[in-house]
Amino acid sequence: MRILHLSDVHISRIDGPDADGADGTAALRRMLGELVHLRDLDALVITGDVADDGSREAYTRIREIVGDFARERSAAVFYTTGNHDERGAFAEVLGSGHERPETVYEGPAGERAAASTVGGRRLITLDSLVPGKGYGWLSRAQLDWLADLLSAPAPLGTLLAFHHPPIALDVEVQRELGLRNAQELADVIRGTDVELILCGHFHLQLLGRFEQSTVWVTPGVASRVDLTVRPGSERVVHGPSASLVRLDVPHGPLIHTLHARDPRMGETVYEADEEQMREVIAKLGPGSGR
Repeated sequence: MRILHLSDVHISRIDGPDADGADGTAALRRMLGELVHLRDLDALVITGDVADDGSREAYTRIREIVGDFARERSAAVFYTTGNHDERGAFAEVLGSGHERPETVYEGPAGERAAASTVGGRRLITLDSLVPGKGYGWLSRAQLDWLADLLSAPAPLGTLLAFHHPPIALDVEVQRELGLRNAQELADVIRGTDVELILCGHFHLQLLGRFEQSTVWVTPGVASRVDLTVRPGSERVVHGPSASLVRLDVPHGPLIHTLHARDPRMGETVYEADEEQMREVIAKLGPGSGR
């Protein structure tokens, strides 16, 4: 089984660069254009921040671009929400995020999770979006739905896909704006057949363990975070990236990153100093409560 994993495309209503010069649509087209020789593909998974502005036009455009690429390869496409997404417009264009879901969870706040089977493996997408915030949270009802699904194993195991990683480096913005109730998720998946968790959000590649599962965080399509800067600050650079995930191989899962050739590769999109990052965390983090 081969999965192309994309995240943080940040497409906007306007087809063109934003105020910082980042252009999600152009970056996505460049990334997929570089993958013309990638033919043997079972699924394409996009783990959130599909749209930058949550507009219906953005979701429609990405559905067309990604759909064309996937159809040529007979690959199923799966989407999850991220903190930049808007649930109403997402659902209007992309539904549950699955083309033909076997089961769908719909929560009282509009959150949607869904499950499908691809090549004997169960792929479950979760909704970790907290409207107006940057951190992630999985509702108790959504976790209960997940626990019920996992009570029966899938033929070849289960993959989870959602936006906010349950792991983080020793970087304050990651700790504060990742999945804030990761322990609750750990309690649900412990001892189940969940073997792999795919996430985005951090705009960099990161590998870790979470209970019995491997967690993979793919770098962003629209931009990447450069960790060579002073601790507490942040530099975001140009350079579309994606990941290829291979299962059913010796020593799997085998995961490697793919980088598009971009004449602006490594050039700065924006930089934020320590004070600016503290302001971001204060505004988008949980503060004194969830």
